[in-house]
This record gives sequence, structure tokens and C-alpha cells, in this order.
Amino acid sequence: MSFVSVTDVWQSYGDRSILERVNVEVDEGEFISIVGASGCGKSTFLRMLLAEETPVRGEIRIDGGEPASEPNRERGVVFQRYSVFPHLTVRNNILAGEGFATRWGRLRGAARRAGLERADAMLARIGLNHVADQYPASLSGGMQQRLAIGQAMAAKPRVLLLDEPFGALDPGTRIAMHEFLMELKAETGMTVFMVTHDLEEGFKLGDRVLVFDKPRWDPHDPGAYGATITYDFDARDGGIPFQHLKEAEDV
Repeated sequence: MSFVSVTDVWQSYGDRSILERVNVEVDEGEFISIVGASGCGKSTFLRMLLAEETPVRGEIRIDGGEPASEPNRERGVVFQRYSVFPHLTVRNNILAGEGFATRWGRLRGAARRAGLERADAMLARIGLNHVADQYPASLSGGMQQRLAIGQAMAAKPRVLLLDEPFGALDPGTRIAMHEFLMELKAETGMTVFMVTHDLEEGFKLGDRVLVFDKPRWDPHDPGAYGATITYDFDARDGGIPFQHLKEAEDV
């Protein structure tokens, strides 16, 4: 049985159709890159995986469980603009990620002391232990994004969702973040979904690349039809079939 199962999912906002007939099966530990033209529902699909949105039709299941009605600890998310708490130190940002999994949203007493030890171990793992007592504003873009990923991982999610996580980074930092993310994936075996506008990045990092597009188009009513998965490429052979992705390049 597939780990993540998306079955006949549709989504719309009012009269505007966003996604239709989305079906995909994902094995545990796979890295799924999601590409496509702007406005074709990539981020909407990610929000439904997060359970921040509920599809108007169809269902999404993780490991055979019931469809979620709201975000939970199974799912971690990292956005393009560093999703960290600016008023907390680097160490306390990691601790907050672990606290999300508790009833009260934070750790106390002995649990907090143990959590601080785990936070320091996580900071060492992501290379930020030397700035543990600093605040996010003092960090570079790449360091802030490493912190955001570390914070998401502290809650031990089964699925990590990335929405343009490296889009705001300079090319050198972006390459370093690619290496960092792949190392973490190899260590943890997490299932990852990443939305990206960069085709090369999608094929470099992904085991599979899902292309979202509208197979039907009404020039008189652009919102009449939604997008779906038009291609599902196995990226593990190292090839990038650009001839099939001309429309997806227009991002």
C-alpha cells in the first residue's frame, strides 16, 4: 500500500476551479518535486497535503489513516520566506518546533530540559550550534532556512512539505541548501513534497517530478477548468525531458 494516497481530489474557490481529478500514489521516503506554470494549483495541492485546506471532493490519506481535517504533527512545512519566530532565539525556535507536538504547545520542567538537549543536538546536526543564542534576524538567508527546516523536523513529521523553500536564496547558498536537504532526507527517510519554479532543481532533488497543468482550457472562461497532474516523471535516471515541459517553463 502506498504511503501517501491522493484519490480523485478536486478543489475550487467559489466559481473558480483550481484542481480536478488529481490522483497520485507516493511511497514512503520518496522525494516528490512539483512543477508547473504559475496559478496551476501547486501551492493549493501542498496546502491540502498539509490539511490546511480540505478538498471539495476526493481524499488524501497518509499511511492508510483517515483524511485529516487540520494540520497535525505528521506534516511539517517550510515556506519560501523563513517560517521562524523572530522573537525567539535560534535554540528556542527549535524547541518550539518540538513543543508543537504537546498538548499545551510548549515543553515544561524536565520535558523542557530534555527538549533543550535535543534542540542542541538538532542545531549541531544542521550546523547552527554556534549561533544558538542569537535571533533569526542576525542570520543569513541560508542559515534562516536551515533553521526553518530544523524547526519543522523537530516535531518529527512523517511528511515534509516545502513551498519554494530556496527561491529567495542566492545561487551559492541554494546549492549548499540542496546538499543539506538531501543529507537530511538520507538520514531520516522522510517523505518530501517540494513545490519549485526551477525545473533543474526539481529534477536534481526529486525522485519523481509531478507536472501540474490544465488539460482543458476555455479562453472565454479561464476559471472554468482546474489543473491536474499531466506528467509524472521518474527523475532517478538523471534525465530531464524538457521537450515535454515547455509550458511548465513559463513560470
